[in-house]
Amino acid sequence: MLHTMRWFGPNDPVSLFALRQAGCSGVVTALHQIPVGQVWPVAEIQARQQLIEADNAQFSPLHWVVVESLPVHEAIKKGLPARTQYIEAYKESIRNLAACGISTVCYNFMPVLDWSRTNLNYVMPDGSRALRFVWQDFALFDLCILKRPGAEIDYEPAVAAAAREQFAAMSAAEVAQLTNTVLLGLPGSEEAFELAGFQNLLNEYASIDAAALRENLYYFLREVAPVAEEVGVTLCIHPDDPPFPLLGLPRVVSTEADLLGLVQAYDSPANGITFCTGSLGVRPDNDLPGIVRRLGHRIHFVHLRATKREENPRNFHEADHLTGDVDMYAVVRELVREELRRAQTGEGNARLPMRPDHGHQMLDDLEKRTYPGYSAIGRLRGLAELRGLELGIRRSLEEQQQPALPTASAHTFAQ
Repeated sequence: MLHTMRWFGPNDPVSLFALRQAGCSGVVTALHQIPVGQVWPVAEIQARQQLIEADNAQFSPLHWVVVESLPVHEAIKKGLPARTQYIEAYKESIRNLAACGISTVCYNFMPVLDWSRTNLNYVMPDGSRALRFVWQDFALFDLCILKRPGAEIDYEPAVAAAAREQFAAMSAAEVAQLTNTVLLGLPGSEEAFELAGFQNLLNEYASIDAAALRENLYYFLREVAPVAEEVGVTLCIHPDDPPFPLLGLPRVVSTEADLLGLVQAYDSPANGITFCTGSLGVRPDNDLPGIVRRLGHRIHFVHLRATKREENPRNFHEADHLTGDVDMYAVVRELVREELRRAQTGEGNARLPMRPDHGHQMLDDLEKRTYPGYSAIGRLRGLAELRGLELGIRRSLEEQQQPALPTASAHTFAQ
């Protein structure tokens, strides 16, 4: 696989030198400074490329290989008349990226909140810190802080009662911390949500159920995928994180059936998947190695991380990359097989760009400011483990294809 890490641009506390020294040859980034819905100009794309490649003549080269993310405007997700202008802008950004030689574009279609956690500093047994999602804490935010109308029906009575009891014992600082965590904007972006207007954003989805959101997604794909196909770009949707409805909002990229419906909505290699083992792995009904076997031809980008479901299966935290509920050996084996299949059939992009998704805050990074999940050392550890696993699997598969050497007999050794 093509080993990469996400980099949030010049303000990222993790430097490009750190990515290079971790063993990366690819960089995953985006132009976070451009407001959602506006065209990414060629000049801005080239400026980011030049920044990434500035030291390539002296050190191991780095290149911008994946865009994560080219965000989809809420008007498109909601199917509003204004979506036409935003879709046209999206097409233009795709053309501009292709003109600059960037051919893999990751995006998501999660309404309002792109990802959700309730704890950004969950202490692991070894003292490192991880991201965590607790269903009761989220219920507490929804029922007692946001006070969303009708929220009660989304939670088990025992969970709702426990959340209210927990809220009654919380300090103002604890309430503020949970609120800020749930409403946190995407890493690297300037966007963050304010509680005062957040309910209004949810209200705009009151008449949009899963079927309507799915149709809006398919409409978007049928508009932009032909352009991507024309200019040689592959689009790859990121699954919902977490992969179940929150705050009354529908989620439509959470299961294998969702992914299958998506790739069938516009049947082209330009319409593909970001295979995120962490997001999909939260659901025990997702067969991750099986998804690679059945849909591997549409996987264009890979996020490898492991989540661990807790006693309440809606609770989970980020585990070490080789532990948790994800059978990482089986997943990587299928991904390597998919790469070998592509190489044998002569398909383009035989090397899948992969990044270690998230990582524990550990060692010196415990004393540094980092984006949640994106500290240097935790991802370095994850990438090192994943590279070793991949190498072992690749060598094993190669040796299986070679004819067996004759076994030496006792007589041979005696001579």
